[in-house]
Amino acid sequence: MSDDESPSGADLARQALANAQRGSATKRTEDARRAARSQRTREQNRAANLRAGRAGYTGPGPDPRDPQPAGAILAGMLGEMGWQRPLTEARLFTDWAALVGREIADHCRPESLRDGELRISAQSSAWAAQIRLLSGKLTHRVNAQLGSTVVLRVHVTGPVAPSWRHGPRSVPGARGPRDTYG
Repeated sequence: MSDDESPSGADLARQALANAQRGSATKRTEDARRAARSQRTREQNRAANLRAGRAGYTGPGPDPRDPQPAGAILAGMLGEMGWQRPLTEARLFTDWAALVGREIADHCRPESLRDGELRISAQSSAWAAQIRLLSGKLTHRVNAQLGSTVVLRVHVTGPVAPSWRHGPRSVPGARGPRDTYG
């Protein structure tokens, strides 16, 4: 093509297309920069609002400022206050029948739980012997349902005769009021 000739329609179309493509690429780059700048500004504003304690739109995802279920709050509080173990131990006494079964619960009851030792009082000496034989299974069953190692040992006592020792003083070898029975 010489200097005297004017460009043809095809050449003009090619030049226009090249110019449009260059302009489009530049515009896309500027749009991406503007979007990134806008995102950074939003994040900085959100962080500043959180630091200042001001509420704002939290977005569609979960946020610590969203309302929390009462169960989750209580579970967190129990762990922070160190109440988890005492509550688990208290469940042993309140849910005794569900933990060991109705038949065992009808014939024996938990008396105390200290340092992992569960003291059980049986209704008769036969039931005391039976619970002693079942103590391993009983320990495993209770610990499996309570979700921890609450019970380490089981100590079973049978029926206990009444004590004649009343008051702070007693005489060694004395038999209580039976000493005066002729």
